[in-house]
Amino acid sequence: MKGFKITFSILLFVSVIFTACKSDDNNDTVEDPRAENLKALGTSARDILSDETYKSLTVELAYTNNQKPSQQSINAFKAFILERVNKSGGVNFVETVVTNQPGAPFTIAEIRDIETNIRTQYTVGDNIALFVYFASGSSDNDTDTTVTLGTAYQNTSVVVYQNTLITITADETNPDILPLLESTTLHHEFGHILGLVNIQEDDIHPAGVHEDLDHPKHCVIEDCLMYFEASNLGKSQVEQMIERLKQRANVPQFDTELCLADLQAKGGR
Repeated sequence: MKGFKITFSILLFVSVIFTACKSDDNNDTVEDPRAENLKALGTSARDILSDETYKSLTVELAYTNNQKPSQQSINAFKAFILERVNKSGGVNFVETVVTNQPGAPFTIAEIRDIETNIRTQYTVGDNIALFVYFASGSSDNDTDTTVTLGTAYQNTSVVVYQNTLITITADETNPDILPLLESTTLHHEFGHILGLVNIQEDDIHPAGVHEDLDHPKHCVIEDCLMYFEASNLGKSQVEQMIERLKQRANVPQFDTELCLADLQAKGGR
């Protein structure tokens, strides 16, 4: 297997809430129905985790027939979310099959445009909605020696570069490796959606105790899901990563005293 530097990425930006005029005859305006889903990364962590504002959660998984994630990783993601959130109205999962999107490799701007075209679930009333797109192409950040596996880029939006995951595990004979890589990517990026680590500068721990100051927005604990090596592997480490997945046979978890404590402080389980 060729060596790659593997990257999960996060994207921080300031969002704008758009309004559109109802008519030219009055000053009434109507908010863009997507407004609650166009905010900066990490700003909806408490809304997703707690029951304070939103009583239920809808998670949309969008993919093509050829790039559908394994049922194993879909089931694992459902269990992962249910274990962390407090929603008296429950959690609903919606799977949306879409066509292949042209233009790969994709910029994040293009991923946002794709989301606008294919996303069907938005935050309405007391239900908050999340969106995960399993892209049929790669990221334009990729180079000859690096690949991006996923990116959390808005308060409720994640892209997983499914085609890339399939490509880098193509030579593996163990059928569990792709689902484990899918889950690791998805869970890690969802951790960033939940504000980990210190995305909004609101971590409950003192500086340097939780966030790795040498690798910002990641955890200092090696075995944690949010550790930087879960997101950035050097060329010589790729095969080691695959080997660790084989040996562990499971996805890394949140560190109890740091990441999990931070989530619980925001109303999670």
